Amino acid sequence: MAKSRPRTRPARPDVSAPCPCGREATYADCCGRLHAGTATAATAEELMRSRYSAFAVGDAAYLTRTWHPDTRPPRVGTAPRTVWTGLEITSTTGGTPFHNEGTVAFRARYREGAAEGELREDSRFVRHGGAWVYLDGSHY
Repeated sequence: MAKSRPRTRPARPDVSAPCPCGREATYADCCGRLHAGTATAATAEELMRSRYSAFAVGDAAYLTRTWHPDTRPPRVGTAPRTVWTGLEITSTTGGTPFHNEGTVAFRARYREGAAEGELREDSRFVRHGGAWVYLDGSHY
């Protein structure tokens, strides 16, 4: 009997598929344009959603670009065997186009092989060089 391989995300995101962040738009029209660099996040929540989508599609370069240089680890990567299955924003404070700081609390669901899990985090975002970046977060 052939051994089944663990399910991993595709090598390239399907630009016509629904965006992983949960909004009612295609990946190309939503987070894909931020990942491609043709748009920037207008709010902390939009950045949070785009970072979740970057984890979902395996875009480590975007995660690096959107992480504050003072708190960014030396190496930023994604887990290829982790399949992100859903995002729920539970609260936000600040983080609008008129703020310089904001927080986004969220629950992100994932699957690794047959195991399912959930990550809960309060993320802090700030403007750096005029753009929203991820500063840090605390898990709960």
